[in-house]
Amino acid sequence: MNTIGIVGTGHVGAHCAYALAIQGLADALILLDTDEKKLRAEVQDLRDSTFYYPHRADIRPGTYSDLRDCDLVVISVGGITEDENRLSELRQSDAIIEECVPRIVEAGFSGIFLVITNPCDIMAARVRELSGFAPSRVIGTGTGLDSARLKEVLARELGVSHKSLECFTIGEHGDSQIAPWSCFRIGGQSLERLAAVRPEVYKKLDRAAVLQEVKRAGWVVFAGKHATEYGIASTLAALVRCILHDEKQVLPASVWLNGTYGEFGIYAGMLCRVGRQGVEEVYELPLTEEERRGFQDSCRIIRENLAALENS
Repeated sequence: MNTIGIVGTGHVGAHCAYALAIQGLADALILLDTDEKKLRAEVQDLRDSTFYYPHRADIRPGTYSDLRDCDLVVISVGGITEDENRLSELRQSDAIIEECVPRIVEAGFSGIFLVITNPCDIMAARVRELSGFAPSRVIGTGTGLDSARLKEVLARELGVSHKSLECFTIGEHGDSQIAPWSCFRIGGQSLERLAAVRPEVYKKLDRAAVLQEVKRAGWVVFAGKHATEYGIASTLAALVRCILHDEKQVLPASVWLNGTYGEFGIYAGMLCRVGRQGVEEVYELPLTEEERRGFQDSCRIIRENLAALENS
């Protein structure tokens, strides 16, 4: 049986549970939350829909000790703040992470941590530090969601299915992320090549405006309904599928950097191969000098905020 624990059943955690159940990715889901009333309500609502799932799913509330035999534990505690600054969530999120991660490890959990809690890159680093797990077994959703947003915007602008686009963002899951346009491909063709062939479509693409729309997407959602749910739940489900099915798919996620572009000791969004053992390989892309500087600046921001947390 594939058993997945979800710590935190707010808007994000509850939707992640539903995405995993409705896609048939979990045989058992164990949900934890400090709000017992909310937890019972989410479990009941999920159970009410089990008849229509692809297969039977055992969904139940649990305690930390129940996470011992889970294959994966999703950390979705905390919540987004209203000042449009993910980093303002830093101390609040860290306090919760510091409380729950040691208890999960003490319970005997030895699977893979998937971290959604924002700021995602910093919280992934903290989960690795507090758990003592190998970096390959702690993965943040990172720029996976941002990359999906990038594909959606470009599909609209270029009139091509998002499934035919090879593009992504890397770096911080936040305002300093970059889109390495030099690595963009449609049918194996670069933007420069496409612009030369069809300038009326590709040459007029406003890359800065596209990236800005991607960065703003989460705040647009939050302004309208005070939570982001479907996009991040789908991102999480994609990672879970790669791990449980040992797909070895290459996709963007927040991973431990050990020399990538000279960066060490932090988590940041990069392309990586994901399988049953977690992160199996991190890919260093052939960035331009400008893109490399942008990525390093993004890593500097992550590092500075991590240091500020450690010194607070």
